[in-house]
Amino acid sequence: MGALVDLLLPGGCAGCRAGTSPWCATCAAALGPPTVPVLAHGPPVLAVGRYRGPLRHALLRYKERNRRDLAAALAGLLGAAIDRLPPVPDGWWLVPAPSRQAVARSRGGDHTARLCRQVAATRPGVHVAAALRLDRRAQESVGLDAEQRAANLAGRVLVRPERLPPPGAVVLLVDDVVTTGATLQACSSALAEAGTAVSAALVLCDATPRRRTAPDPA
Repeated sequence: MGALVDLLLPGGCAGCRAGTSPWCATCAAALGPPTVPVLAHGPPVLAVGRYRGPLRHALLRYKERNRRDLAAALAGLLGAAIDRLPPVPDGWWLVPAPSRQAVARSRGGDHTARLCRQVAATRPGVHVAAALRLDRRAQESVGLDAEQRAANLAGRVLVRPERLPPPGAVVLLVDDVVTTGATLQACSSALAEAGTAVSAALVLCDATPRRRTAPDPA
């Protein structure tokens, strides 16, 4: 039924479909404060909110139902999170975590890279470098525990050297959901081996078991 409603009523609130675009007041209030997921390894992470409620609904509709019109609403949340970070002289460089090729084809392109491009289009100081790709051996991670996710990605996040940010760039690794941190760690390690340091990671949804609310910017 939800897919049919999306087809007939594609506009409105990204979370509930019924309210004002991009977020009705109720859904906007339910997005919750940004969080700082606690990971054992990998870069520091800032998440827009927890993986629940209207944020989860909007992301799933964007990813699984090919609702590309929701990209602007979700990118707006990522952009607002970037605005919370201290400014950097030459701007932020966003490196999207890659999707498996088959999944990207089914979605008409890499959904995270699309969000990054949308953010950059609205912020002159933000740039995108789609410098990562997944080896064909990488499998779907749904249902895998932390150890299995890490093993699935070991040696399978590959760098496109010609697409790397310029030397000295301040890099934000971007993903849609953080669960165990395996993807962020693998991507960060691959970039580091190529000589590109990741300053932090930015994600839409925090699905980790432990987290803390992000402090207000100074």
